[in-house]
Amino acid sequence: MITTDDFFGEQVISGRLFDALLVLVNDIGPAQIKITKSQIAFCRKRAFAWVWIPGRYLHGKVAPLVLTITFRKRDPSPRWKQIVEPAPGRFMQHLEVYSSTDLDPQVRDWLKTAWDDAR
Repeated sequence: MITTDDFFGEQVISGRLFDALLVLVNDIGPAQIKITKSQIAFCRKRAFAWVWIPGRYLHGKVAPLVLTITFRKRDPSPRWKQIVEPAPGRFMQHLEVYSSTDLDPQVRDWLKTAWDDAR
């Protein structure tokens, strides 16, 4: 079984950002955490958000953490790095997280919307 310590390893900044995100998720309501080698998923009946470390896969200047949130429609915010529609009516929004200040009330609202939809 992979732990968060295993997942983040020497990526201290990424781990601290995850801890700040975890506080937001726990404030919203109960969620399971599923850890794989490539990402950590937050789940209810189904997954509603994921985090991953882009520096493991991309070169150059990258954010220490990416938060991916799923919605039934495309969110118009310009904050998203990328939005993809892997299945009809399922949009994956990718947010680069550089500091804990990026995890603001708007992000909490997005997480709450996705959390509500994942029951």
